[in-house]
Amino acid sequence: MKFQDEFRDRELVKNMAANIRRMAERLTKPVNFMEVCGTHTMAIYQFGIRSLLPENVRLISGPGCPVCVTPVGYVDRAVACTADARNIVATFGDMLRVPGSRSSLMEERAKGADVRIVYSPLDAVALANANPERRVIFLGIGFETTAPTIAASILEATKLGLSNYYVLASHKTMPVPMEILTADPDLALSGYLCPAHVSTVIGANAYKPLAEKYRIPCVVTGFEPADVMQGIEMLLAQVLAGESRVEIQYSRAVSWEGNPKAQTIMERVFVPCDASWRGLGLLPGSGLAIKPELARFDAERALAIDPGEEQENPACRCGEVLKGKLSPFDCPLFATACTPESPVGACMVSSEGTCAAAYKYGR
Repeated sequence: MKFQDEFRDRELVKNMAANIRRMAERLTKPVNFMEVCGTHTMAIYQFGIRSLLPENVRLISGPGCPVCVTPVGYVDRAVACTADARNIVATFGDMLRVPGSRSSLMEERAKGADVRIVYSPLDAVALANANPERRVIFLGIGFETTAPTIAASILEATKLGLSNYYVLASHKTMPVPMEILTADPDLALSGYLCPAHVSTVIGANAYKPLAEKYRIPCVVTGFEPADVMQGIEMLLAQVLAGESRVEIQYSRAVSWEGNPKAQTIMERVFVPCDASWRGLGLLPGSGLAIKPELARFDAERALAIDPGEEQENPACRCGEVLKGKLSPFDCPLFATACTPESPVGACMVSSEGTCAAAYKYGR
């Protein structure tokens, strides 16, 4: 398959691994490279990338999974929406099993709540159009990759004149948490494998302020084994040269400017806001809120939602995993009390979660 098979060539990957080992011999101290994309995390575990690297080149998984960084309080609000029989809660499948303080959407659906999995926000708009007597509440989570599609659903609902379509918004933007993590001395990050899907929308230029302010190399990298290995090579080359700039490895999909149409759609619907991240807390300017003039579509403002008191499971270590300070294998619940069939935390639920990737491919 074009753009896939050639990036899975075993000999090419082996040659890259050998070159990385030669480059690593010139390092004066170990380096920590962080990926902040759940698809990267899954690929790194699936293809055994860590096993190909020398000991002084370490990969750390960061907060790249949108489901995982969604706080418990948001799950509680989503669960609270199911209590009213007039409501249809529409969601992507990953959110269904994420534990809240007292329940999950799957548990509520088993009790009779109308919770439906959709594959596009426009599917939720169609639900609202087909059920004018019901309220359809779409769970709007994700990074800049999904935000344009959710914004487009609000514009479509406006065009159709719908008064029963709502979005419970919890969108996150990626550059802000990367800055927070870069400034953390405990992590001692040496470079980033920047998120590819997000970068197709916001463009590689979005990381230039980070690279310049903190003098940290950034490489926008694809998802196949050769993509990841070449991204590591490019980061190592910058470290060895004492450079800190943004490069695009994934040039077949990512540009410097990004997708202007997607950016325009987001700007029509959303404004930046402070956002709460699981594990990272409240980060100023790291979220997207629905504009006041579109408040009729904002479930948070338009509907009376009482989620109750938020209660984080004290045994769950997802927050530390998301910050890269704990490996899934260091969590006492991993693969014992916490499994994909019986998850304690969101990192084990999502198909892009670090714990789920480690469970599936890393044991």
